[in-house]
Amino acid sequence: MNDSIPGLRFGEFQGLPALIVHTPHSRAAVSLFGGHVLSWAPHGFDDVLWLSPTTRRPPDPIRGGIPVCWPYFARQGQPAQAPMHGLVRTMQWRLNHAERSAEGDITLALMPPEVPDVPMSVMLTMRIGATLEQALTTVNLSRDRVRFTQALHTYFHVGDARTISVDGVDGLTYADKFDDFNEHRQRGDWQLFGDRDGGRSDRIYRDTEGRFGLRDPAAQRRITLSTTGSRALVVWNPGADAIKTFPDLPADAWQRFVCLEAANCGDDVIELGPDDSHVLQQTIACNALIQH
Repeated sequence: MNDSIPGLRFGEFQGLPALIVHTPHSRAAVSLFGGHVLSWAPHGFDDVLWLSPTTRRPPDPIRGGIPVCWPYFARQGQPAQAPMHGLVRTMQWRLNHAERSAEGDITLALMPPEVPDVPMSVMLTMRIGATLEQALTTVNLSRDRVRFTQALHTYFHVGDARTISVDGVDGLTYADKFDDFNEHRQRGDWQLFGDRDGGRSDRIYRDTEGRFGLRDPAAQRRITLSTTGSRALVVWNPGADAIKTFPDLPADAWQRFVCLEAANCGDDVIELGPDDSHVLQQTIACNALIQH
């Protein structure tokens, strides 16, 4: 890393080694373990991301922030013993490039080592400033067609999950993991205690248009998630009962986060020919909540 880049240094965040980023508009922390964004806080707001205070330490995966799930999401298409959510989230990535723009935004490019028996490469680039922009680029290195799934598994920090709502999903069809992946149609905004099985959520929304709003009255802010290269959105919160099965999550943590995951999963499987590439992108913005 070029130590002369203003606003970029090595340090720690919640006890985890990380790249510490300061820009005129925000601050952030990025772990090279897993290529994992730990924190992004635009000026004037608390952290937009949630990191578990009881997360395990490497070599176990980090809980919270923005895990990179690649080259598969969950265990889709994989044997039962496969590591959950892919292979790169427990690898030590390297910083390939860093630069600061004239406006003070900082761009980082990270790559994991070569993944055994996976004929693809992946690179994560991000631009940290008034918004957080990420792009996950996959390239097929083989002479055969390849198929894969993936996600940017974002944990959003909320004031109270019981009062939040997510727009951009009204009328969409979703597969519900809590109902054996049977499909249902969303009516209105998503709410944790909304339609059907209130108090928990594990849904894959299909054929999304790529723009979602997270309204958080308790924190007095609205978070906007914009995605491209993805037709699926995963909405996950384990709820008060299931969270007790996660040793790296406090029992009351379900009230403090919701995962909105830009994904290629379920029916949205990416297929690449030789030398083809695919880019999954997301942009996160945060604004004060306008009361209606």
